[in-house]
Amino acid sequence: MASVTSLSDSVHQRLAAALSAALPQAGSADPLLRRSDRADFQANGILALAKKEKANPRELATQVVSRVESGELIKDVEVSGPGFLNVTITDRAITETLAARYADDTGRLGVPRAERPGTTVIDYAQPNVAKEMHVGHLRSAVIGDAVKQLLEFTGESVVRRHHIGDWGTQFGMLIQYLEEHPHELDHKADEASGEEAMSNLDRLYKAARKVFDADEEFKTRARRRVVDLQAGDPQTLATWQKFVDESKIYFFSVFEKLDMEIRDADIVGESGYNDMLAETCRLLEESGVAVRSEGALCVFFDDIKGPDGNQVPLIVQKSDGGYGYAATDLSAIRDRVFNLKADSLIYVVDARQSLHFKMVFETARKAGWLNDDVKAYQLAFGTVLGKDGKPFKTREGETVRLVDLLDEAIDRASAVVREKAQDLSEEEIAERGAQVGVGAVKYADLSTSANRDYKFDLDQMVSLNGDTSVYLQYAYARIQSILRKAGEARPVAHPELELHEAERALGLHADSFAATVAEAATEYAPHKLAAYLYQLASLYTTFYDKCPVLKAETQEQIENRLFLCDITARTLQKGMDLLGIRTPERL
Repeated sequence: MASVTSLSDSVHQRLAAALSAALPQAGSADPLLRRSDRADFQANGILALAKKEKANPRELATQVVSRVESGELIKDVEVSGPGFLNVTITDRAITETLAARYADDTGRLGVPRAERPGTTVIDYAQPNVAKEMHVGHLRSAVIGDAVKQLLEFTGESVVRRHHIGDWGTQFGMLIQYLEEHPHELDHKADEASGEEAMSNLDRLYKAARKVFDADEEFKTRARRRVVDLQAGDPQTLATWQKFVDESKIYFFSVFEKLDMEIRDADIVGESGYNDMLAETCRLLEESGVAVRSEGALCVFFDDIKGPDGNQVPLIVQKSDGGYGYAATDLSAIRDRVFNLKADSLIYVVDARQSLHFKMVFETARKAGWLNDDVKAYQLAFGTVLGKDGKPFKTREGETVRLVDLLDEAIDRASAVVREKAQDLSEEEIAERGAQVGVGAVKYADLSTSANRDYKFDLDQMVSLNGDTSVYLQYAYARIQSILRKAGEARPVAHPELELHEAERALGLHADSFAATVAEAATEYAPHKLAAYLYQLASLYTTFYDKCPVLKAETQEQIENRLFLCDITARTLQKGMDLLGIRTPERL
């Protein structure tokens, strides 16, 4: 089915045509249309246009009103203040436009796809091999997954990349320890659960670190092992692969609990670019982008200086010949631009790494790998804070394990579901508890602008009141309950009916779903979709309170209100799905 023209776009077209007719010398003009509390829409563009054309804005507004073709779309246009236009839509237009969205059998609710999609590589959910995932990994995973889904839904070709930490000095220590203690990982990786796999690795890491710090001879052997790893020694690589395989079992178990799809083919860690590092350095040095300084290969920037006033360099290759993060990140850019043919690169990475990525992106631009046609963007996110406003830690001061946080959220949510449950079995309560608990954690993150810190408060997250995913899920489940109780009555649009004020408000907001999705995708801003959905649920609550559905006065009104219920439910479900949150049929 073709996309549906929104009410806002339809009104915009009518007003733009009237503006051009009133001032043909001005060419095409933007009426600057927006939602308003004084009418359905307000157009503010006439003031700027009148100033430019040296015309009286109120007189120009009056001329525009006389030229508006209203048809069955516009009920009234009035001039307000110095030259604003207040536009009221007909009830028929609201119902008919929603009916067109409702009739979309693709499940897209009339949301258009991009006509000429680009290719975006999104780098998110980047855990480290042989280390447990903690609360700091939550935001990259959740935000990245939502942006990925928004981009794919709007038609972009998206390539996922999970740049896991699977290379570097610590692996020499781990591999050497395992070589000298070969029974530490005796079990078969594919027989272990995720928790067991990470428990083994965590124990191994702590044991290896203890020996590394106490035994200078072991430390020397471990450092030699790093050289063997980088040189591709088969036995060393085989042991390294054991660590990677063990860690992946764990990663997949955590992401499954987060209700996220992570595909093995999308995991391309630091090691995946190892063969490109020398060439990356050669290209940068030969082009003059990077220079040797005290034996290291560095890139300097005029505007990046330390407290002493000296330039702070990006070190691509260390003086001992080793490669740092910069070499890997620059090699990844080359791969994504020239092999994957990306025209947009998104990095969902902690804001504390902003300087590093600023330097990496600028280096890639100097090298010609990024340009006006190929852009890189860091979607920087803030810190997860505790209720006290400080970085979220355990009572012992340790970083909170992600699985512990999710388990507690599920337990809290299950208690809420059990309290509300009327006819759910224990198995169903457990299933709903997981959907509600994980949804609560995701929504708390996604409803906050990514670059802001946010407080992690489980009591608030699983509340039925306020801006929470539980409130949205409950609104959806309430609608499903009404639809089940409707008996033989079915949702049917009746454009001939007059609408209650609460019906109009709900309908106008439901129609703006497509515009909101487009904005959220373009700006990589899932919080804008979350805010839209919360307002939709709030407007539905007002509608539910003021407009009886199954006890409406006529059969046509019952059907029309069931129709409004159903399209609201479909919009909630699709929007929540794009945020990676489930919508249970019953709560």
